[in-house]
Amino acid sequence: MHSKPALDTILSHRSIRKFTSQPISDEIFSALIDAGRQASTSNHLQCVSIIRITDKALREGIRDASGMRYVAECAEFLLFCIDFQKHKRLNPESQLDWTEVSLIGAVDTGIMAQNVLIAAESLGLGGVYIGALRNQIEQVAELVGLPEYCVPLVGLCLGYPDQDPPLKPRLPQSLMCYENRYPEWDAQAFADYDQQLTAYYQKRSGIEFSWQDTLKKTLNEPVRPQILPFFQKHGLLKR
Repeated sequence: MHSKPALDTILSHRSIRKFTSQPISDEIFSALIDAGRQASTSNHLQCVSIIRITDKALREGIRDASGMRYVAECAEFLLFCIDFQKHKRLNPESQLDWTEVSLIGAVDTGIMAQNVLIAAESLGLGGVYIGALRNQIEQVAELVGLPEYCVPLVGLCLGYPDQDPPLKPRLPQSLMCYENRYPEWDAQAFADYDQQLTAYYQKRSGIEFSWQDTLKKTLNEPVRPQILPFFQKHGLLKR
């Protein structure tokens, strides 16, 4: 397997939502899971499980739950789960309902999922994360039979790219990397970024859409209020 350098891979990241029909070899798939296994993990808890969804009906169920058609179209779909079920079985005195425990699980899951995607992109694959499955988190958990203390956090579509989208502008370093203290608000710098992102969307999709529009779309209404009761039902986030 030929792998691109890490920095080149990371700096050329684009979300890929259209894939060829080429399958991912067993050798490459195994390497991707090993990349995930080597991810950093808090206190060596290793509190993440990956479910590889190969069953067509399950793929379609998660596609319907998330509203993302490429869940059923990609070569591989991986479901990353916070998983403390094994910990409870091995250590029944585990206090898993603390908020910090779920934070540890979420951080570890994100790190592992990113390891897998970076490894995949270094090998010529593309991918896109599916957070929208949390819109119907209970349905997704039931589809794959998740036990108590195990919750689905994010999906990952993987395959060989059948598109070549441009890089989406990120916030400049000056607006997200600070030295020693949080800086004063710089309204002009954010306005400049908003203009840059608007130009990107106009060129890519012919639509008027800014970063402020993204914030309003995501944050100006209740954000998945079903998540807290679902976590609590599964033994997490109770205190």
